[in-house]
Order: sequence, then structure tokens, then C-alpha cells
Amino acid sequence: MAQALSLEDFLTSVQSRDPHQVEFAQAVREVMSTLWPFLESNPQYRQQALLERLVEPERVIQFRVAWVDDNNQVQVNRAWRVQFNSAIGPFKGGMRFHPSVNLSILKFLGFEQTFKNALTTLPMGGGKGGSDFNPKGKSEGEIMRFCQALMLELYRHLGPDTDVPAGDIGVGGREVGYMAGMMKKLSNNTACVFTGKGLSFGGSLIRPEATGYGLIYFTDAMLQRHGLGFEGMRVAVSGSGNVAQYAIEKAMSLGARVVTASDSNGTVVDEAGFTAEKLARLCEIKASRDGRVADYAREFGLTYLEGQQPWSVPVDIALPCATQNELDVEAAQTLIANGVKAVAEGANMPTTIAATDLFVEAGVLFAPGKSGKRRRRGHFGPGDGAECGPSELEGRKSGYSPAPHHA
Repeated sequence: MAQALSLEDFLTSVQSRDPHQVEFAQAVREVMSTLWPFLESNPQYRQQALLERLVEPERVIQFRVAWVDDNNQVQVNRAWRVQFNSAIGPFKGGMRFHPSVNLSILKFLGFEQTFKNALTTLPMGGGKGGSDFNPKGKSEGEIMRFCQALMLELYRHLGPDTDVPAGDIGVGGREVGYMAGMMKKLSNNTACVFTGKGLSFGGSLIRPEATGYGLIYFTDAMLQRHGLGFEGMRVAVSGSGNVAQYAIEKAMSLGARVVTASDSNGTVVDEAGFTAEKLARLCEIKASRDGRVADYAREFGLTYLEGQQPWSVPVDIALPCATQNELDVEAAQTLIANGVKAVAEGANMPTTIAATDLFVEAGVLFAPGKSGKRRRRGHFGPGDGAECGPSELEGRKSGYSPAPHHA
């Protein structure tokens, strides 16, 4: 890749190398369009092809995963580990199991992870991995056999000073446990490599809560800086997984009325707002094999918007916590027209670039995911014993003190 003279030249060169990697090109554009004025004023950072090296992964590992389903039929999936950047420490990033997973998505996630981890000031590089395996509808045995088959290849590329994986969409404590257990068996080593393990075998206290809580703490700091707060605010949350569940819990504790949750099939709207009992039931439903938000809506007699996202519901604060590009221009226009005051990202790149620009132009407070979620990663750096045993400090849920917000 030749050195580009302008931002558009640089972005064009990135896209021309991998023309079908749309998500990765979007992530690079989002970062570089922000950095370019600084780079023009500080040309020393253009030397030695630093930018060109920054957007190229150090290593991409692709492999097949052959596993046996409950009917004794061999199934084959594709898996990757993108070891993006280890400039300041070992690669660190989650594993995602979803049929949409491809190299473009994992490169975008690894690229983003590099900056998120750097913001913690801990020595962590960036990486991401995953497979097009779909855990939905699979039995416990099938998921276990897939995870174990995947580790037959992946384990040799991991290590506490090399690459430290965690969970992501489709990969929770159960899947991490299967993979970590298989790695221990294959390597004959009990080193704490995976983060996100269960508390009983080397995990950290409040690890499940950390991302959702961190999002709310950061958003609250942003709101307070502008004379606002969660108290009395109507909040829309997308998603109903780990991040969304704990974002709802913490927002409620700060006095917010959370009125939505969603999954890939639709959105539930609860004008009265979530309660602790309702949230506990939602978590139970989502923890079941095929639990959907629609089941929760039927059980409580709530409005269910089939095939829709939460962004048509009038709210003060929007928290996209589901997946990339879920909040587009049309959704942004609707939120702005309905008087939204703040948007904070809980997922990875959930807001399109055009939608982000609309929020900024409209004066809506905006917290990008790299900042909003970074508080979680400060607890789980590799090499610091963060997941080799519970820490009492991490369990002080109510005494958490976020870093100052300066947006």
C-alpha cells in the first residue's frame, strides 16, 4: 500500500485492497476521518508508513471446524482469529459465534478493539475472532462439541502473553468455559487465557455486569457534565443480551425508566418501564435455549413491534446495545424528531457514520463505543491476574468511580 496524500486517497487504497470488506472500510473511515486533521498538523506520524501498518492486521488465522451434531452427522464451519495489533501488548478481544460472521466483520472488530484497549492505558493489543456457527437452536452437547473442535486448532495461537480471547455475541460464560477447558486439556497448562470464565473456575467478580455498567457510568458522567442525569429519563435499549441486561439494571438504579428491549425478531415496549422483577424474568427467558423477547412481551401483556427496532419509540436517551449498524440515518432522524437528548453506544459500531453526523449536527450528546465501554476493559487486562481469581475490589458495584468525561 503506497502512502496516500489525502484522506480520500488513503481510504480508497484501503477499500481497493479488500473491496468486499464493507464493515472494515467503514470502521477505518470512522477513525481516520477524525484523526486526519491531527495527522496533517503532525506529519511525523505519517512517517514509516504508520497508518498503513495500523490498518493491516499483523496476522489472520482461518481454519475449518468439523464437528458432530446430535444426529451423528459431521458439520463444517469456518472460523477465524484476527490478531490485529500487538504494539502495546498481547492481542485481546472476544470470540463471536453468529451466521453473519465473516472476515470483514472480524477485521472491523479487531481494528476497533485496538483503540478501545489502548484507551484503558493497560498493555493490551487488539484482536477478534469467531465463526459462522449459529448456536441458536443447538443443544448443549452440540455447542460443547463445536467449541471443543474449534479449540483443536485455535489453542496453539493463544497464550497469556500472546493472545487472550473473551466472549462476544453468541459466546457467553458457557461457551468460554467449554473453550477454556479444552485448551487446558490440549496444552496441559492451567494458565488463565480466556477472560469471561465462570467465577468458580478463575473468572472475575462482576465480569458479566462490567460492559453494561461501564456504558451507564460513562453516559451518566457525560449527562452530568451538561447538567443532566438519568433520573426521570425515558431510555430505549436495543438488544437483550449481556450488555443490554446490565445497562438496563444500572440505568434503573439511577432513576431512569427503561421502556424497550429487543432481539433480531422485534422490540418489546413497556411504557411503565422495567422493574427488577421484569428484568429478572427477561434474563431467564433469554438464558433458555430458544427464548425470545416476544415470549417476554406475551407473558406480561406488553406491546411487541415485530421486525422493528426500538428507535421509533420517543425517548430521552438511546442506548444501542445489539450489533453493528443497527442505528441508521432514518432511525437517527426519528430519534431527533422525537427529542432525544443523548445517544451512547453499547455495541460495536452500532451507529452508521451518517447517523452519527446527524446527531452531532443536531446537538445530541453522543458517546462512541470506544469510550462508553472502555471502563470494562480496565478490569480485565492480560498479565495482571485479572481473571486468575476473584477480586474484592471488582465486587464493589455501588462504589465504582468512572474516569472524568470531557466531551
